[in-house]
Amino acid sequence: MAREAGHICLEERARLTLADLSFKSAKDLVTVADRRVEMFLVSTIKKNYPDHCILGEETGETTGTAPIRWIIDPIDGTTSFVHHQPFYSVSIALEKNGCVIASGVYAPVLDELFVAEKGKGASLNGTPIRVSDTFKMEHAVMATGFACLRAGWADNNLRYLNRIAPGLRDVRRYGSAALDLCYTACGRLDGYWEMNLNLYDIAAGALILSEAGGRVSDFNGTDRFPENGTAAANPHLHPKLLDHLKN
Repeated sequence: MAREAGHICLEERARLTLADLSFKSAKDLVTVADRRVEMFLVSTIKKNYPDHCILGEETGETTGTAPIRWIIDPIDGTTSFVHHQPFYSVSIALEKNGCVIASGVYAPVLDELFVAEKGKGASLNGTPIRVSDTFKMEHAVMATGFACLRAGWADNNLRYLNRIAPGLRDVRRYGSAALDLCYTACGRLDGYWEMNLNLYDIAAGALILSEAGGRVSDFNGTDRFPENGTAAANPHLHPKLLDHLKN
């Protein structure tokens, strides 16, 4: 289903025009492609599992009678999508009784599918993945994002960036929280932090990271993410990242 949704992304991007763009807020883009991909995902799920609940970025909550909920972000990284950059993804998580038990994140341009099942590990295009063994912050490459700036937050990520970046080898900015978590899961990144995310941004990637041996929490080290920030890293670096994020 993630791959099929990704193919729709590629088709829609090939014919995207300015008329297909709109804004949820001053800086927050949405396109007809976001809506078409989400309609495909919702209709596919409801066709196969009519009693399941769904939480989608564009359509909100769709109720059902089963204790199962799908959490979907049709295009995580819409700005990258619009600007012909490859770092966007389709993100799908399956939650049962409040716990995410399976997930998939697909990057259509890169043709990379990350999947995980709780207790059974994570993989990239069928090959098992693990987090990095990087131990020192000065050897680490981490990613972050600035959804908080788009939202106009006065208390924003810039102060954390100024704390953390000088102690790292380098910082990356991809623009898709789902991919940032997956890249941490497979060792391309050693860690990631961000503010002002929603559940559909991180639900799938968080399971993939956890199943790859990583740790994800809020900025205080508890499980109240993403509402209290999202901090993710390999197990060596996670507590060191938190040292910079705790108020």
